[in-house]
Amino acid sequence: MSSIQTTKQLGDALRAARKQLGLTQPQLALAAGVGVRFIVDLEAGKATLRLENVLRVIDALGGTLQLIGLPSSAPENQPEGNQHGA
Repeated sequence: MSSIQTTKQLGDALRAARKQLGLTQPQLALAAGVGVRFIVDLEAGKATLRLENVLRVIDALGGTLQLIGLPSSAPENQPEGNQHGA
């Protein structure tokens, strides 16, 4: 697993994954439900792309996005929902 800290690094990693799977940019675009231009921009490291579509591309490549080192959204020992004690 690689640490991604820039949009360029993300683009490079996704391009490498696409090529390893033997997919062309048009094939990946079709699989992810995005345009070829989106794939070109993503692989080039464009910083203003729609996150929803980036996630679709990652999914189409068989990957997942994991956030490591951040606090979880719900503490393990507390139930989700109303925590104000009503």
